[in-house]
Amino acid sequence: MRVLGIDPGLTRCGLAVVSAQGNVLTCEYIDVVRTDPAQPLQLRLLAVERAIEAIVERFSPDVVAIERVFSQHNVTTAMGTAQSSAMGLLVAARGGLEVAMHTPSEVKASVTGNGRAGKAQVIAMVTRILKLPQAPKTADAADAAAIAICQLWRGPALARLAAAGARP
Repeated sequence: MRVLGIDPGLTRCGLAVVSAQGNVLTCEYIDVVRTDPAQPLQLRLLAVERAIEAIVERFSPDVVAIERVFSQHNVTTAMGTAQSSAMGLLVAARGGLEVAMHTPSEVKASVTGNGRAGKAQVIAMVTRILKLPQAPKTADAADAAAIAICQLWRGPALARLAAAGARP
């Protein structure tokens, strides 16, 4: 199983590909796509879409896991996050890929055991879980990896629950 984790953002969008072979998780890719706030919105969204598309083409993930946009105090930031998230949804739909959405607290709880964990805790646990030689350079990249890990660990159980609920 291979998951593309996306931490949506317009200025910085975290992207990570994590695969699972049994209980062993491997980070195949981790980075951030950055866009220039001085550029027009449509060009920034195009850059995010192209970066996600390139990762999908290169790694052929089974699932695209995206952090669910939650209400923020800053409407401009929330809009940019939602628009960036939409680029991930678009690429996944175009490729016929399964999409999973996880809240920030679900992601934090999955990797740290605490849904209110701070950035430093998430970065430390992602580094440890994936046995990375060094911590990801940005919190956005670490968050993308954490989202992928969350999907790999929680996704199968959530799918079984959904299937059980769908039975007559």
